[in-house]
Amino acid sequence: MRQRIQSFGSFLAAMVVPNIGAFIAWGLITALFIPVGWIPNEGFAKLVGPMITYLLPILIGYTGGKMIYDHRGGVVGAAATMGVIVGADIPMFLGGMIMGPLGGYLMKKIDEALEDKIPVGFELLFNNFSAGFLILALVLIANVVIGPIVQAFSNALGAGVDFLIASRLLPLADILIEPAKVLFLNNAINHGILAPLGVAEVAKNGKAIHFMLESNPGPGLGLLLAYWFSGKGMLKLSAPGAAIIHFLGGIHEIYFPYILAHPIMIVAMWAGGILADLWFVITGAGVVASPAPGSIFAYLAVIPLGQHIPVLGGVLIGIVASFLVGSFILRVFPVRAEDDEEVAEAEAAPRAVTA
Repeated sequence: MRQRIQSFGSFLAAMVVPNIGAFIAWGLITALFIPVGWIPNEGFAKLVGPMITYLLPILIGYTGGKMIYDHRGGVVGAAATMGVIVGADIPMFLGGMIMGPLGGYLMKKIDEALEDKIPVGFELLFNNFSAGFLILALVLIANVVIGPIVQAFSNALGAGVDFLIASRLLPLADILIEPAKVLFLNNAINHGILAPLGVAEVAKNGKAIHFMLESNPGPGLGLLLAYWFSGKGMLKLSAPGAAIIHFLGGIHEIYFPYILAHPIMIVAMWAGGILADLWFVITGAGVVASPAPGSIFAYLAVIPLGQHIPVLGGVLIGIVASFLVGSFILRVFPVRAEDDEEVAEAEAAPRAVTA
């Protein structure tokens, strides 16, 4: 069982790690050019939406398909990912992780079935049409079935967060908030659920804790520092730059691939988030508006008088807790696919299982 779990984790890592550069580029564009960024630019800011909606999920879908059946599988996987992208209103990273490998696997099986049955001279025609018909079927299935399932899953997470807050179990809301964030539902959780509750609380008490539940940059920074000090390979090398973009630029999406590459690291985020939220509750911390984007500078701008120690203390606790837990996890359960010499093994293992 442990070997199967490690193999699955390596499979996810091998889909995400090769695309870290694209995630960092998107994070830089977002941090720099959105209206609340460092150098706002309306024209360049138009890149943000299409990149996170289309480019990044398709890259993951292509990588997943390519791992199963080389370039041909990658093309089918990337095209199939379009079905889930159009079939939902959220970034379909999870959909790409499903449709990419599925497309590559089915393409491989179809080619194996048609091998030695294609008339001489018609190989190119059969190969192109078989891929085209398979893509057609997968796109329709993904659009009608997979996309709505992932969308329903995200809606259930949001409802769970709302329930925990209403039940006065506020620190435990992080158990649902962090997985939702990793699926790039952070804006839906923050602006759709937490922000309205925060606005109502500010009207009554002049501050609100709700604005800090999702936007706290502390746990994410601790996670990236853990990769920097205790990780290895590509994720270790890219972590310092990602930490700057996350903590100073407020682009939390930059650390999501680091969890997708090693899902057990969500435990580090839970540790940082829950302990920080507990500190916020004990000290009565709150800010006057939603920090946008969720950088330390945005936090400093919305902290009311007399709340600096409670608010910044929670950020610091989040950093320390997620760093310590994340470092421990990376030393006990290192990401095998992070090591450059083992990426090929991480990709080959799933092919051996699915063959």
